[in-house]
Amino acid sequence: MQSTINQNIYIQDVYTSGIHNIKLKMSDIFENKILCNNCNKEMNKTSIIKDGFQLRALQCPKCNKLNYHPLDLQDYENFKKIKNKQFQVKLRYVGNSYTVSIPREIIEFQEEIQKEINEMLYLSLEEPEKLSIFFNKKLKKLMEQ
Repeated sequence: MQSTINQNIYIQDVYTSGIHNIKLKMSDIFENKILCNNCNKEMNKTSIIKDGFQLRALQCPKCNKLNYHPLDLQDYENFKKIKNKQFQVKLRYVGNSYTVSIPREIIEFQEEIQKEINEMLYLSLEEPEKLSIFFNKKLKKLMEQ
């Protein structure tokens, strides 16, 4: 996730009837001081973990109201859709090994995973009928704890 958003904005000039392309860098709303709309106190930055997914948030020190970062919340909703979906994939024999295809939906979920396409994956047999694939070393270490 990026803290700035590149966005094309089209402006129509009424006098010359021309359309102009302007590229703006919008700052992240969480980079500013935000006041709680309940008690008018400045909210503190925090991080909440839901279902293993980290969400940036602002929390009011007085009334404990939470405001989640809109981009993180959108990513979390997309994650929940994929997490609850069951994929049926084929186990294939290739050379001296077996292969399983990972659905594009899962790979496209996070940009970090897409960058590691040609990198090593970590595979472990956790139980007789449970196979786990880890996309990076950090996640593998986290799961071992």
